[in-house]
Amino acid sequence: MTSRRARAYARVTMTLDNLGPVKLLGPEQAQIRHVADTLLFCSDLPNDASARAEFAGVEALLEHLVACGRWSPERAGSLGDDVWACGPGPDAFHLVAA
Repeated sequence: MTSRRARAYARVTMTLDNLGPVKLLGPEQAQIRHVADTLLFCSDLPNDASARAEFAGVEALLEHLVACGRWSPERAGSLGDDVWACGPGPDAFHLVAA
């Protein structure tokens, strides 16, 4: 784990603590926290299909929150970026997508 990843994880937990109880259902909070935990301890994202699939689930959740008007696109994008930054590298996904 790097300090960059730890800071990203802290931002995710702060967002969940501050906005979660008002803007997210319990299972939604749990899903986001679980994926942040998974990515934080992931060491090889290109070879961890499960971690990538779980992150895709968070992306779908955030898209749903924006579509139904519960979250702004900016807030959802910021949280998605922070969850992703909990992982081993901001560009790791692009390696497997290419």
